[in-house]
Amino acid sequence: VLATMQPYFSQMFGNAASKNHAFGREASDAVEQARAQVAGLIGAVPGEIVFTSGATESDNLAVKGVARRQDGPGHHILTLATEHKAVLDPCASLQHDGFEVTYLEVGENGLADLDLLERAITDRTILVSVMHANNEIGVIQDVGEIGALCRRRGLSFHVDGAQSVGKIPVDVKRLHIDLLSISGHKLYAPKGIGALYVRRGQPTLRLQPQIDGGGHERGLRSGTLPVPLIVGFGQACEISGRELESEGRRLSALRDRLVAGLQSRLDGVGVNGDAARRLPGNANLSFGQVEAEALLQELPHIALSTGSACTTANLEPSHVLKALGLDHETSLSSVRFGLGRYTTEDEVATTIKDVVAAVKRLRHKSLLRELL
Repeated sequence: VLATMQPYFSQMFGNAASKNHAFGREASDAVEQARAQVAGLIGAVPGEIVFTSGATESDNLAVKGVARRQDGPGHHILTLATEHKAVLDPCASLQHDGFEVTYLEVGENGLADLDLLERAITDRTILVSVMHANNEIGVIQDVGEIGALCRRRGLSFHVDGAQSVGKIPVDVKRLHIDLLSISGHKLYAPKGIGALYVRRGQPTLRLQPQIDGGGHERGLRSGTLPVPLIVGFGQACEISGRELESEGRRLSALRDRLVAGLQSRLDGVGVNGDAARRLPGNANLSFGQVEAEALLQELPHIALSTGSACTTANLEPSHVLKALGLDHETSLSSVRFGLGRYTTEDEVATTIKDVVAAVKRLRHKSLLRELL
């Protein structure tokens, strides 16, 4: 990816919007090739890809764009309580402006109840927004069924695909997706680049731009295109598409080895979210009698996260874990393990060994405090 990008920082530095000279046309051709590469990964056509700065901007453009382009009486949006803040916060902003938003609860496995979702649809509903794969617990929603429901009811369907695209198969046509947010760095493109898939065809899908200016990207996202980032994004999508199946199998095996290794050596290790319908490289685990923040401090050499919002005065459980119905103690004992392209078997073995040792130390300290 880096090698593909490098010439566009120096030798081919044209502006892709300046097509009246060779330098600009060269840049424009590179952008259009990358657009085709991104489209190819998700079963779209190049003209349906709008480049953005990342999934957060794409989510904002999708959610606010649909809502603020409405001409009729519809003003109701449906989403899940477990969504990323990049969807929840735009929804909250729209509520402030007078829109109605329903935040649907999920089951203890993290999956949406399709019957509940259908019952929540009203004659004022204009948009359903559901994350394909959750960023904390890795649970994969049945977006195909939800998309088919939305298509039958004539609703726009937005999917946050930041965690799924490049990790599991995504076909926007088969899944009946109208809008799909994609993040470049989640599939090893550079940070600061992403895309929004915007379905073409009937019925026409109209969005209100969130950034006005020169009318770039079909008028949906103005601003000079970052050609090197876009070229890298396209190359990353090309590689992800080729290696998606084999990498998925490899990561699933490593993930299962990690979970089995921890559970066989420690009591009280639980898996948060559905055990089967999850991303290959995700394991969100709770460790009884251990605070996750303390565990992370014991393991600074391993890149782990809690998914919690920590402030100096308060440590609150993740909104995702709370939505699963986990009690306060279990939520605060939960750690997310993320395995990726460069994770090795040796690193998994080291992680098992070091996590087991750290949990035992912390539990021993906790027992001593109780005895004293």
